[in-house]
Amino acid sequence: MLDWIGWVATAMFAVSYLCKTPGTLRRVQAAAALLWIGYGVIIHALPVIVANIVVAAAALYSSWRTQAE
Repeated sequence: MLDWIGWVATAMFAVSYLCKTPGTLRRVQAAAALLWIGYGVIIHALPVIVANIVVAAAALYSSWRTQAE
């Protein structure tokens, strides 16, 4: 029923590679990871949650770091 969240997250990750700037790519990937985290919570899948916390944190940190330079 809520599989659409996983499909939207997958589509967002795929679309992120079409972004022209690295910062935008990372922010879109972070947003997709947040969707994956929500999906993982709904389906009670701790590996999905933890993996995407790592991805979201890395994407947001590298996006922020890129802007600060």
